[in-house]
Amino acid sequence: MTIQANLLAAIETYFDAIHNCDTAKLNAVFHPQSSLFDADNGSVFVEPIDSFSRDVAGRVSPASLGQPREAEVLMIDFLSPISATVKIRIRAHQSVFVDHLGFVQGAEGWQIVSKIWHLESSTDADEKLHGVAA
Repeated sequence: MTIQANLLAAIETYFDAIHNCDTAKLNAVFHPQSSLFDADNGSVFVEPIDSFSRDVAGRVSPASLGQPREAEVLMIDFLSPISATVKIRIRAHQSVFVDHLGFVQGAEGWQIVSKIWHLESSTDADEKLHGVAA
């Protein structure tokens, strides 16, 4: 596989991990010392990967509810042959997120070392039931 193909495979692992709430895949694609960041509520929220993994483990997966996987790569910017920033959009239930994922390639392959996420849009369950999107 090429460098880009290997990175795309790691991104697919991330997409599958979120869609299936698969913590084994999640923990494989995130570096053990990585953290996640968000500032949507006006202050910086930081969550270590261990905490995020526990959160994901406690969720009902979109896949188990029959939701099709909706995820796309918006941009890949290679900083070097072993580091890249990837911008993605992913839906989980009624929430659509845009993430910037910092990847590095090490002994374990391509892994996410940082994630900055933003809630782009959300619909409530009633809107979904009636086919109305926000």
